[in-house]
Amino acid sequence: MINRTLLQRLSEWRANKDRKPLVLRGARQVGKTTLVKIFSVQFEQFIHVNLEKKEDQDIFLEAENVSELIKTISFVKNKESFLTKETLLFIDEIQEVPAAINQLRYFYEEIPQLYVIAAGSLLEMVLSKRLKFPVGRVFFIQVRPFSFEEFLIALNEENTLAALNEVPVEKYVHKKMLQLYHEYALVGGMPEVVTTYAKNRDPLQLSDIYDSLLVSYIDDIEKYSRNPNQTQILRFLMNNFIQKAGERITFGNFSNSNYKSREMGEAFRILEKNQLLKLTYPTTAEKLPITITKDRKPRLQVLDTGLVNYFSKIQHLLITSDDLTNTYNGKIIEHLTGQELLALNYSPLHTLSFWVQENAKANAEVDFIYPYKGKLIPIEVKSGKKGILKSLHIYMSRTNHKLAVRLYAGDIQIDTVQNQGMEYYLMSLPYYLVFKIDQYLNWFENEINN
Repeated sequence: MINRTLLQRLSEWRANKDRKPLVLRGARQVGKTTLVKIFSVQFEQFIHVNLEKKEDQDIFLEAENVSELIKTISFVKNKESFLTKETLLFIDEIQEVPAAINQLRYFYEEIPQLYVIAAGSLLEMVLSKRLKFPVGRVFFIQVRPFSFEEFLIALNEENTLAALNEVPVEKYVHKKMLQLYHEYALVGGMPEVVTTYAKNRDPLQLSDIYDSLLVSYIDDIEKYSRNPNQTQILRFLMNNFIQKAGERITFGNFSNSNYKSREMGEAFRILEKNQLLKLTYPTTAEKLPITITKDRKPRLQVLDTGLVNYFSKIQHLLITSDDLTNTYNGKIIEHLTGQELLALNYSPLHTLSFWVQENAKANAEVDFIYPYKGKLIPIEVKSGKKGILKSLHIYMSRTNHKLAVRLYAGDIQIDTVQNQGMEYYLMSLPYYLVFKIDQYLNWFENEINN
């Protein structure tokens, strides 16, 4: 079991005297159950209830009230009373018994001393059937694939992590960091894939795991098909959406199909509810608040970049690459940057943002915009000279600050950019440092102010 950075957030939840039952959300196989098992060692007693099992379902379906429920759980699981030992109760796959979702409020109201965590891989599909979590009675955390930091933990790269904590990082670590980040880009962050890779460092031994992941996702998705036609559309989408990762898409005739926009859009939303992808819509805003425009083409963010590489059959390109911005038209490093930016926030509501200008005079697009201290910081993932960042120039001519970021394969550098009478500051960072973007933006501000 590999420790995850999310454990710190769970410890903070535990220490909160006014804590509510915690609900972990995330796709299947991102490590929710393993995370709770690691966390459970902090408690005197751990009870794991899995509602995919018939005998555990019966406990929740037959109990008339929460008092009877906890007595039944203690008895069936052969555990001591919740009142005599500090106990963590873990309700796994809670979506299988929707009534259990509503019972969470009674744990909060009647047994506040009990620590309760629930998890489910398909919660959004259950909630779409007019079921709701008790408002104000539960707390949510999003579990995502391993971040680069967690990937390094899995590989026992303790010295590397220590070096990365120095801001700015020393130049002598650059070559090794690029190598490790390219390994992460190749393998991705699915926990079983990473743990297997950590044992042998051989990507050729990961094929069966990738295949089994996709099969399990297809099996889940088809449970929620309304009719044979939608089943057919979902199967088509499952076999084709991964290869379009990082691209802006249209629903109608997606991937050269004959499916119409409405039916394909509905299929995409089913996959999104199952957290296999995110549809990221653009904004035209250069200042907060971020307002998205759903009448423009969304960009497709898939659950994990390792899955993208495997099913798109482009792993060989990454193995031989020394600069990911020049690999596969920069598509993979942009997608991985999105994955890393998502991993920085544990809220289920957290999403990505990118900026566009689309008009008759000129089109422009900035890869990401990142909220920081009331500013919207543009982030471009590109190699080459700073003078060719045309979209960045347009964005910076309209915003209310002078800070911009470029991610690339080079060393850390701060430049003053002048373009058509405008001046702003550009921080160029090695793309492996995106998971420390907040620390580097703070350093960036201090550098230009001093």
